[in-house]
Amino acid sequence: MPIDYLPVFLMVSAVSVLALVILFVSSLVRPSNPYPEKNRPYECGVDHWGEASAGLFKVHYFVIAILFVVFEVETMFLFPWAVVLGDIGLFGYIEMFVFIFLLLVGFVYAWLKGALDWEH
Repeated sequence: MPIDYLPVFLMVSAVSVLALVILFVSSLVRPSNPYPEKNRPYECGVDHWGEASAGLFKVHYFVIAILFVVFEVETMFLFPWAVVLGDIGLFGYIEMFVFIFLLLVGFVYAWLKGALDWEH
C-alpha cells in the first residue's frame, strides 16, 4: 500500500527542506571575500606551477591511498572470520589462509612494481 510509505516520504521531504533552508540561511550569514590566494588549489603543501596538461602528473599519493584502502578493507574481513572461526571449521580456516596469501601476493606485486617507493 502506498500509504505505508507516507512516513518515509515525510522524513525525506523534511530533511530536504531543512537542508535547503540551512544552505540558504548560511549563504546569507557567511562572509563573502573571495581573492586569488583563497581560490588557489591546494594539495599536499606543494605549490602548483604550469598547466596540468603540460607534463606528467604525479599520482603517487593517490596510488598509496588506494592501496591502503584496498588492503584495509580486505583486512576487515578477518574480524568476522575470527568471530565465527569455531563454527566454520577447518575449511574456513584454510580458506582464510588462502585469502591472506592472495593479499600478500598483491602486496608483493605492488612492492616489486615500485608503487610503495617514495623516490618516484
